[in-house]
Amino acid sequence: MTSLAFIFLLALLPAQSISRRYPPKASSNPVFGPQQVYGLLKGSVTIKCFYPPTSVNRHDRKYWCKETAKGCTTIVSTSGYTAPGFQGRVSIIDYPLAKSFQINMTELTEADGGAYQCGVGINGRGLSHRVTLDVSEGPHVPEGAELFYVKLHSTLTVSCTFGKDYESERKYLCKLEKSGCQNVVDTHKIYGKDYVGRTLVSNTKSAGSFSVVITQIGWEDAGLYMCGAGVFGESGVSKELDVHVYEEAKVPQEKTTIFGVKGSSVTFECRYEPLRSFSVKYLCRWRENGCAKLIESTGFVPPMYEGRVAMYNNPQNNSYSIILNQLKDSDEGYYWCMTDKEDEQQSSTELRIIEGQPGLEGKKDVEAQVGSRVDLTCSYPCKYYSYQKYWCKWDNTGCVPMPASDRRQTGKDVSCDTDNKTVILSFDSVAKTDQGWYWCGVKRNNLYGETMAVYLEVTGGSTADSGLDLLDIAEPPSHVEPPSRAEDSSVPRGRSSSDAAASGSSDESHGPNRLVLILSPIGAVLLILVAVFAVFKYWQMKRSDLVSVGSYRTNISMSDFESVKEYSASNNACVKETQETQIGGDEFISTQATPENAAETKKAKRSSKEDADLAYSAFLLTSNTIAQGGPGGDNAAPDVSTPNWEGQI
Repeated sequence: MTSLAFIFLLALLPAQSISRRYPPKASSNPVFGPQQVYGLLKGSVTIKCFYPPTSVNRHDRKYWCKETAKGCTTIVSTSGYTAPGFQGRVSIIDYPLAKSFQINMTELTEADGGAYQCGVGINGRGLSHRVTLDVSEGPHVPEGAELFYVKLHSTLTVSCTFGKDYESERKYLCKLEKSGCQNVVDTHKIYGKDYVGRTLVSNTKSAGSFSVVITQIGWEDAGLYMCGAGVFGESGVSKELDVHVYEEAKVPQEKTTIFGVKGSSVTFECRYEPLRSFSVKYLCRWRENGCAKLIESTGFVPPMYEGRVAMYNNPQNNSYSIILNQLKDSDEGYYWCMTDKEDEQQSSTELRIIEGQPGLEGKKDVEAQVGSRVDLTCSYPCKYYSYQKYWCKWDNTGCVPMPASDRRQTGKDVSCDTDNKTVILSFDSVAKTDQGWYWCGVKRNNLYGETMAVYLEVTGGSTADSGLDLLDIAEPPSHVEPPSRAEDSSVPRGRSSSDAAASGSSDESHGPNRLVLILSPIGAVLLILVAVFAVFKYWQMKRSDLVSVGSYRTNISMSDFESVKEYSASNNACVKETQETQIGGDEFISTQATPENAAETKKAKRSSKEDADLAYSAFLLTSNTIAQGGPGGDNAAPDVSTPNWEGQI
């Protein structure tokens, strides 16, 4: 009954999981090579055989022998032996780093045809592969299958070239099965059901060429494939590929499917070759038309994944861990661990999002004023009680650890259920530079577990306020309301609302600054004009005297007298009619001023009405005298010396 139950359980298991776990008969022999080789008479052939890259195999004897009725007779070996009749035309070369050795045969004869074995160690001990050599006259020989020796759970990369004539044709890769050639992928982005999420196809730079990458190679992936252009069996061209899968000891297998709780996090474990530790590593999300990067070891992170993804290198076990948190339903899909080296190990993992309660809990968005105290809290369940807890500040190159305090208590009477399971990251006086993403997480044995992301937004403390104080600009009216929270919602997640407020305050401060810059030169010009006008008026008032003639009072400037002196000093009659002064009808009186009169006039007091009348009368008489010597008559001005009017009234 027990055996029947076991058989029944095996029948319920998916065929794919069984085929992936147990190797087929074709993969039980670790030495692998071509099954059939073709050569021309007097021509040459090359046979390439692969072996597992263990230390023993790398240093052990490699051989090439021909099957006979008595066994397998050695033709050539790496020990230096070459059989009679084959000397000078057969050679063997070992390539330990390539995990292969190569046999070359020249000057082929019909007798060279038959069954051979390429092997490691002693003839007939099982570490060998059977090869059939067919020698013909030609003129053409069939092309042998291209060999691929692939490690279990690693990556297979296939490149096929068909020339420019097939550049516009459909390219495809299919696997030969009993029912036909099952599609793996083609350039129309049609994938076989067993290859979705772990296969990528791309056109190469060469015309008519394309390449295919298959990750997570399993035992069932071994076999014959056809790479072609057109439609298999109907049109176009194709070539045969022979894929052999081997298992390397002590290589841990990555998970092909991981589950993440919505709102929580997952960790992808990626491995790389020790000799390629300096290669660029990255995680990308598989799409039908390519693989979109989430993070790169150079520090590249797309904006949509800022604060969500981080990479940790683990050189002790030649691996790196990538954490993705804040999981959403849209994150479900296939993710690839990749490097910039085509021949390096790559892997793919399917992520499935499930409903549930995240283990780590706390406030996800925290807002604080500059200079205030802030505590970021992170509560954890009992399942993480023995884990190492930490806080770190995220950036695109990783997550920098921050000093944090665990509120758990010690003592015999303390249990997980009654303990305060909280980790706190404190800021005594938060600064603007503290703004950003912070992660709370757990880990054990250098393996990273669940994480929770918190965004700290720091507001206030802008430099615009100090600028306003320096300019002594009045504060805005108290009735002006601050911006509402809805306005702050337009600020991007990666940029704090305080940054936007600071820029707004800066814009407001620039308004008064611009006004001052405009009004200052205008005010300066106005002040200069006022000063010039005041000086001019003062000069003019100083140069004038108040004169009263009867009831008429007026200011007579000394420049008026200077103009009279100018005309009296000239011998040319050039006085205009508008400059003549008429008194008493047509009667004109001419007088001459003497220096004595000028001196007496200079001594006159402005407060005396009579003196003022006398000065004004003298002015009028002098004007009449000038007018009489003008044009329109033969009367000439008497030849007298030019009177000095300066300082006289």
